[in-house]
Amino acid sequence: MDLKKIAQEIRSYPGVTRKRIIPDVLKYFSIPKEGNIIAAFGEDAAVIDFGEEALLLAADGIMEDLMMKNAFWAGYCSVLVNVNDIAAMGGIPLGMVSVISMKKGEVLDEVLKGIQEGIRKFGVPMVGGHTHPDCNYNAVDVAILGHVKKDEVILSSTAEVGDDIIFTMDIQGVFTPKIPYSWDSTRTKEPEVIQKQIGIMNHIAGKKLLSAGKDISNPGSLGTLAMLLETSGKGGEIDLRSIPAPDNVDFTQWLKAYQGYGFVVTCKPENSEEALKQFNSVGGSSAVVGRITDDRKLKIGDGKDTLVLFDFKKDVITGCRK
Repeated sequence: MDLKKIAQEIRSYPGVTRKRIIPDVLKYFSIPKEGNIIAAFGEDAAVIDFGEEALLLAADGIMEDLMMKNAFWAGYCSVLVNVNDIAAMGGIPLGMVSVISMKKGEVLDEVLKGIQEGIRKFGVPMVGGHTHPDCNYNAVDVAILGHVKKDEVILSSTAEVGDDIIFTMDIQGVFTPKIPYSWDSTRTKEPEVIQKQIGIMNHIAGKKLLSAGKDISNPGSLGTLAMLLETSGKGGEIDLRSIPAPDNVDFTQWLKAYQGYGFVVTCKPENSEEALKQFNSVGGSSAVVGRITDDRKLKIGDGKDTLVLFDFKKDVITGCRK
């Protein structure tokens, strides 16, 4: 492994760098200290107090590049990414609403077919939304509502020093044609298999095995871990050799991949064996890849050398810090 090359690729990867606008957005918003908001910015979904339960509210917009290259996959992913956000919090998705902005025609048809297939695979209904039929651009945005027991919410801001870091992915898949960082592990699987994979986070949340978690999204596995560490105010040490990966796939490309099914989680070492067992029971390829430290630096190593990938005393990804 060339650690310097890997680090340079991850630091400059748009899946990571495009997050840096978030601090500019956050300047315009604040969360009341008193009220029913348990958690907000920096999490995969907002957490809203609802008695013994918490409501989970999230939204995602599909990137223009994906829409231009594969409209069907854009529609499908608008479901996938939102369902993963709810799952990452330990939640069960309830329903979605969409905002579709495009003229009637082939692109709209492909997007809607993709959404329809996503609904079938993930079992979450589209219950409303809004349509702009007279736009000069093509866009699809989806919001999702989920729920979880209030004392079982999995946050990304609560990693603890000494925790193990676990990566779990489904390595049975392919990179999407023309979308080199989209790892498709869901399209060829039956809905029952996919829904069990998504539901495992809720099952694990009930066992209270994890201290923190996020789904592996646009920044890839290392970038997603970096966001978790930044939000938690912690550091981490990773052995790249321990990361599950398919054979015959470029490893740096794999580190950047958006996973159809994939989570970065942390837990106390005594809980790791059971967490791995649970993830692997639904087809995950899972491993302890490192541990949480108190120095606010993400370090990567290959068994011989180590270097700092991000130093959160000076580096900013989302600006959401504990």
